[in-house]
Amino acid sequence: MDKNTILGFVLIGAILLGFSLLNKPNETEIALQQRYNDSIALVQEANKAVIANQKNASLATVTDSISKQDTVQLADAYGAFDVAAKGNDTVQIIENELIKLEVANKGGRIVSVQLKKFQTHDSLPLLLFDATNSKFGLTLVTNNNRVINTGDLFFEPAGGIVKDSKGNQRLTMRLKTSGAASLDFVYSLPANDYMVGVRIKANAMNMVMPMGINSLEMQWAAKIRQQEKGHAFEDRYSQLHYKFLADDVETLSQSKDEEKKLSNKIKWIAYSGQFFSSILIADESIASANLKSTKETEETGFIKSYSSDMVVPFDPSGTKSTDFKFFFGPNQYKILSGYDKDLTGDEQLKLRAIIPLGWGIFGWVNRFMIIPMFDFFSKYIFNFGIIILLMTFAIKMLLFPLTYKSYISSAKMRVLKPEIDEINARIPADKMAERQKATMELYNKVGVSPMSGCLPTLLQMPILFAMFSFFPAAIELRQQSFLWANDLSSYDAIVSWTTYIPLVTPYFGNHISLFTLLMTVTTIVYTKLNMANTPTTDQMGGAMMKWMMYLMPVMFMFMFNGYAAGLSYYYFISTLISIAQTYVIRATVDEKKMLAQLHAKRNSKKVVKRSGFMERLEKMQREQQNRLKGKK
Repeated sequence: MDKNTILGFVLIGAILLGFSLLNKPNETEIALQQRYNDSIALVQEANKAVIANQKNASLATVTDSISKQDTVQLADAYGAFDVAAKGNDTVQIIENELIKLEVANKGGRIVSVQLKKFQTHDSLPLLLFDATNSKFGLTLVTNNNRVINTGDLFFEPAGGIVKDSKGNQRLTMRLKTSGAASLDFVYSLPANDYMVGVRIKANAMNMVMPMGINSLEMQWAAKIRQQEKGHAFEDRYSQLHYKFLADDVETLSQSKDEEKKLSNKIKWIAYSGQFFSSILIADESIASANLKSTKETEETGFIKSYSSDMVVPFDPSGTKSTDFKFFFGPNQYKILSGYDKDLTGDEQLKLRAIIPLGWGIFGWVNRFMIIPMFDFFSKYIFNFGIIILLMTFAIKMLLFPLTYKSYISSAKMRVLKPEIDEINARIPADKMAERQKATMELYNKVGVSPMSGCLPTLLQMPILFAMFSFFPAAIELRQQSFLWANDLSSYDAIVSWTTYIPLVTPYFGNHISLFTLLMTVTTIVYTKLNMANTPTTDQMGGAMMKWMMYLMPVMFMFMFNGYAAGLSYYYFISTLISIAQTYVIRATVDEKKMLAQLHAKRNSKKVVKRSGFMERLEKMQREQQNRLKGKK
């Protein structure tokens, strides 16, 4: 840059500086400008306030219009119950030593039940149901012919939780209307009981409901949670039960989905799992009901879904309340039968019928023999593995006379086998009728009946099947450990896998139960011992019989692998004792002496009295021979 250029820039700067100094405002002009700016700001603020007030007034007008519109819509949809269409979705908690109930404001219903003395198989709090998988409500008809459900309305606790000196609690949930009418759900929880009282009490409801109403529809639904380790086994013992007012207890199908409409009066409806149940019991009766049971898959975490749509009596005036009870608790025989303690005849609830103790004589054996024996040992012994051992020993000693008689009968048949073989060698196989006649004559002469060994076995069957029903249903065994089994009410897996194996997983499961394996091994040993003691012949299909006898224990292993470990343990111990008894009896019986006694009886002139079976068998043989002669 040259000297002339620099001089030019300096002159331009001096001119601009001088011009600005000459045009600078004085103090008076600055004050006037400041007052002008302040006035402009005040006007702008005033305009903003006016605009804001106009917007707020417009918004208030719109909101007021919407509120009035909602009020009109609620009144049209809910009638006098419009004031209960909105509310706070909170819960009230009432509990005693046994159960904890959560009662929701919405619906005024019990939305959660926890059994405080029990846990799930994975050590979580045991909930029978919660708000997401249960439903309870009454269908109401308004005086403007609208149909609503109490489950959609909001109740309010009236007076809070009232507790008396004995520890009994009462909670009143009130459904209000726009007038003086209201509907109360009153819950009564005793200090130490699983039974919850429920009273539905109307207060001048005839003012807001149509005339002539004397009953209401009531809905109750719940999903049965999986509480135990084996889904399939728990499903087998979960079922919907119901009892007619003056009749027996009946059930819906356990193995498939089923729906049934009942027009007769019902006393109670039970949603039963394997060990825990929710039972609705009417003080008077349920007029009719539509019951439904649906199976759930293992992935859902539930066993079954139950629902009941019922018709119950209702007095809108409030002169008479609708009363019933809920039992939320364990399927324990002593507890359930205790509710019939002071009742007789048709008054008895028979809640114990939900426990699957077997039908007919098997149930009698359980009720009058097995359960009293179990309770007796439980008073003095706290290890349930030892209790089962003592029960098994007591039962085997009780049945020992029958076992001894069965063995003696088999021994007699065995010592006579050489003579039976001689008859078969002497009479050709194509003359089967003559063979049978000669064999029966031999048995009759020595006083032996082929059925005498079967009869003692048949007499033992009721106890065998009773125990099969008792152990899976005994809640006392739940989560009780013994040796390697940590739960005698479920399977005792020593080997498990996750891979699905066709034909194995569906029937056997993905595990091996040790007690079941031991039961199978001992049963095969006992079968071999019995087959060695029991004479077989070709005419009896000896080879096929042996094959079937050895196959049965293997089939039982598939069946029992997912069953209660206590049951397999019982059969294992029982079979061990049977093996020991067989060796003891064999050591005390002289078969040579027995054969001599049979021959002496045959050679004696004393007439041997024939058994009824032998007479009928000989009669059948004679009739068969006569028919063959007639054909020839």
